[in-house]
Amino acid sequence: MSDEAPIHDAAELTRYIETRYHARHRQQLPALVEISARVEMVHADHPSVPAGLAEMLTHMLGAMEAHMRKEEMILFPAIRAGGRPGLEHPIAVMRADHDNHEKEMADIRRLTNGPKLPEDACGSWTRLYAGLDEFMDDLQAHMDLENNVLFPQFEPTRQANA
Repeated sequence: MSDEAPIHDAAELTRYIETRYHARHRQQLPALVEISARVEMVHADHPSVPAGLAEMLTHMLGAMEAHMRKEEMILFPAIRAGGRPGLEHPIAVMRADHDNHEKEMADIRRLTNGPKLPEDACGSWTRLYAGLDEFMDDLQAHMDLENNVLFPQFEPTRQANA
């Protein structure tokens, strides 16, 4: 499948989100936790070290795994079945989770100054910040696709306002 979302069909879109975004986040976050812990340990005395980043990413990993499981076990199967009355309620929960993810990304940006590398950053630190940039870009695209394309199809009040 190409990297372009099949936005014309909600069921296909859920499958695309699972294969393109959920699978990718499950690869990205554990690797980022590991490398951030290493950078924090090796560079503990550096004034620009992102102290607390590994803990923040570990928390985010748990929150995102719970979020993705809810989508995969509850929301996406209901969407694939054509939707049902009351689907706006689990969607509201997903939107609230997305708001939390936005706050977490803002915290990451604040802690990493962008992320912006210090001039004397090592290779691991460089890979960490490149990985953070990629992860946050992917997460933003993932949330935008759900919030702006998928979810409105199953929210009666948003459909009426469209």
